[in-house]
Amino acid sequence: MGRTKVVGPVGKYGARYGVSVRKRVREILLKMSAEHECPFCGAKGTVERVSVGIWRCRKCGNIWAGGAYTPSSEIALPKRTEA
Repeated sequence: MGRTKVVGPVGKYGARYGVSVRKRVREILLKMSAEHECPFCGAKGTVERVSVGIWRCRKCGNIWAGGAYTPSSEIALPKRTEA
């Protein structure tokens, strides 16, 4: 694969799709893959995205609805579920 130090995770797209679209996708992918803190147990780096809007903590096992790209958003408040 080519050099992707500057462009990061969107380096796989190469010169396709235009620079503005790739910049938007880069910001989304960086937010989504960053380490997030669990709102229930407070563990950092254990939160993973199950699917769009569904997040799970690997440590405590809680599953909640959040944002599409981040575990919490203004619209979706965390709802406690028992694992």
